[in-house]
Amino acid sequence: MDRWTRRHMLAAAAGLGLAASALAQPVPAQPVLPQPAWPARPVTLLVPFAPGGASDIAARAFAARLAERRGQPVVVDNRPGANGQLAARMLARAAPDGHTLLVGSIGVFALNAVLYRNPGYDPLTDLAPVTLAVTTPNVLVVNPRVAPVATLPELVAWMKARPGGVNHATSGIGSSPHLTMELFTQLTGTQATHVPSRGGATAVMDLLAGTVEISFQGLGSIIGPVREGRLRALLVTSDRRAPLLPDVPTAAEAGLPGFEVGSWQAVMAPAGTPPALCERIAADITDILREPAVAEPLAAAGYAVVGGTPAEYGAFQRAEIARWRRVAQAAHIVLD
Repeated sequence: MDRWTRRHMLAAAAGLGLAASALAQPVPAQPVLPQPAWPARPVTLLVPFAPGGASDIAARAFAARLAERRGQPVVVDNRPGANGQLAARMLARAAPDGHTLLVGSIGVFALNAVLYRNPGYDPLTDLAPVTLAVTTPNVLVVNPRVAPVATLPELVAWMKARPGGVNHATSGIGSSPHLTMELFTQLTGTQATHVPSRGGATAVMDLLAGTVEISFQGLGSIIGPVREGRLRALLVTSDRRAPLLPDVPTAAEAGLPGFEVGSWQAVMAPAGTPPALCERIAADITDILREPAVAEPLAAAGYAVVGGTPAEYGAFQRAEIARWRRVAQAAHIVLD
């Protein structure tokens, strides 16, 4: 080996040694950037129905405590219209920074997507999951002044004997009570004319006034009038009896097996909201909902607190959309 070659080989080896030494040095840790403060200003909780309904109750259950916890006002903003479509479109257009959220129902976050040709938003792509807040069974109720029945067989016979059919009230077209009644009439061979309202509370008012005879409503919306005797509950759509109405049979016990329908309220943010922020908001809301001072009044009103992560709610929501899409397709229900 000549001197020139040997000298260059030694230089190359030295260079490799220096490179290896450099690679072995610890890489400086990247600075952890602080997360933006949330909330930096008041938070708006959009509610897509009139005050007093299930979505409104769920929102107000945690709004005040969230404001206390985070040190910013949390404002409940009722924006009824088109079974929640108006409020959902507002949320889809809002800045994805956690300062505008929507507390809505199964109708807003699942049923609209399978019933309407173009609801103006897609709950899976235009909105971001935060948490499933509460669930409640639906209850078939009648106004005993205008519907003199006490059991499911009596109701079915009475409905079939009325030439013009009966009227049923719901919180809106495409809502859980609407689809529940559509499924009920298919299974029982009856007819009922839909009378949509601006929300669950106003639907119950129509029922109490006697302008409609029957309705499916969430347990929390009708527990008071049922206990007062102004409404009569014929069945609950859960797989077991509701603790608040222990004498009311399930649909299966009443003679309609397999008729299980639940209503629920959830929280969503605009699409594009950072996942970490959605998780932070979900953790806050879940903690608040599970506080005894919040959970116990909700349970007394017929709502079961759920809470949980965005991922858990997202999986639940997708399953609900798939389930009700099958029902709507089988029933050939398409709304414009």
